Amino acid sequence: IYQRVYSWEAPECERLWDDIVQAGRHDNIGGHFTGSIVYVEKEQGTRTSAEPDLIIDGQQRVTTVTLILAALTARLDQLPESERQPVDGFAPNKIRGHYLTNPMEDDEGFFKLVLSQGDKDALKAVIRRNPVGTGGTTSRVYTNYALFESKFADPTTDLVSVCLGLKKLIVVDVKLTRGVDNPQLVFEAMNSTGKKLSQADLIRNFVLTDLPQAEQVRLYEGFWYPMEREFTGVHEARFDEFVRHFLTVKTGSIPRLDDIYDAFKEYAYEMLGVGTSREDLVSDLAQHARWFVAMA
Repeated sequence: IYQRVYSWEAPECERLWDDIVQAGRHDNIGGHFTGSIVYVEKEQGTRTSAEPDLIIDGQQRVTTVTLILAALTARLDQLPESERQPVDGFAPNKIRGHYLTNPMEDDEGFFKLVLSQGDKDALKAVIRRNPVGTGGTTSRVYTNYALFESKFADPTTDLVSVCLGLKKLIVVDVKLTRGVDNPQLVFEAMNSTGKKLSQADLIRNFVLTDLPQAEQVRLYEGFWYPMEREFTGVHEARFDEFVRHFLTVKTGSIPRLDDIYDAFKEYAYEMLGVGTSREDLVSDLAQHARWFVAMA
């Protein structure tokens, strides 16, 4: 829930693909740095439970590498038995068992990576090798998986170079501890440069952060995700405008567009301080969003 929907497009995927292939082709490249992965670890003492780690930063890269690995396994499955492990450790069953799935788990625990609501089913379909792109979905998971499938279908693609390049990927692993580190502050700091986060990203994480995982999922799926869907299509860019109207109605003061997130935090702290629950806060926001879109 900390992440926006999967949004990488062809240029970002092509760049990562080229980096992987180049790293695999050249012995003098010892590793390719792909940035940091920041996550909140599962509760201490529950390492064997199905409770997941929560990605704070790096989801776009993790998802794209997952799609490459899924497309690679599909290609290797098509080869004769003797050619299905071009590099040690990169047989299809090993890739699936180490990087794509948890074979001993059931339901969502079966998948190494579970995305937010809009992309969840698409990634599951890709990993399960079900027919993809059906049901009218517009998830870029399908689009980018098809791109990597075409890469592996190209007879000039050297599978050895791709596997060696994947082995050379390096990340900085940043682990946050539940109840000690503040994931919202880290999220804001990690995203203070580059593509600016939307007010929706910041407000969503502010409202849901630090809640138990089951409560996060319940509020996200019950209130926040349906509200996000109100702001698709022609309304996609109007969330900031909506929150500005919401705060004006609630506080009697019109916040500057640049200060919407800070103004919302101030309002939320005030409401939580007088006993308003997170659920009441989110459900009220969602109800006003429906009215706003209906009148637009």
